[in-house]
Amino acid sequence: MRSQWTVVMVVLAALATGAWALVKFGPERSPVEIGADAPDIRVLDLATGDSVSIRAKYKGQVTLVNIWATWCGPCKEEMPAMQKVYDQLKGRGFRIAAVSVDQGSPDKVRAWVRTEGFTFDILQDGSGLIQQLYQTTGVPESALLDRDGRIVKRVIGAHDWSSEINRQLIERYLPAPQVSAR
Repeated sequence: MRSQWTVVMVVLAALATGAWALVKFGPERSPVEIGADAPDIRVLDLATGDSVSIRAKYKGQVTLVNIWATWCGPCKEEMPAMQKVYDQLKGRGFRIAAVSVDQGSPDKVRAWVRTEGFTFDILQDGSGLIQQLYQTTGVPESALLDRDGRIVKRVIGAHDWSSEINRQLIERYLPAPQVSAR
């Protein structure tokens, strides 16, 4: 009987040591909040079929990272406003990385985007990892990143990105417009 208790105590000690080691040395997740560096992830670029790093692809540009899905009504409602602000500011270095979390083939996502006529970047992460890294509670959720990849605004739910106040916020982080000399 004594040897059984010894085995139980050794197993419990090993489990406690393992849990302590995971907390102490495991991957550290920083809060996804205003002022923090945005998490990086590799996702599928639906235009090229390539796996791309969000940090590398959008380095030096003000970027709206939008996490959405084709089955999400509020996601579909906010996308025309995203297209509008993108059309207004893309020439100044503004980008949109719309990351679909639809699982399975990207063909369904591509087809829906094509019928809607969106021209900003459509990406896909069917694994759900982006939702873990960005600590989302659902879709849609968005993070506006400055040119250094820091989060300057975070929004849960559908949002009017083309509103005057949002356009002004985005412009605050863009380079000043070029004035041509005559």
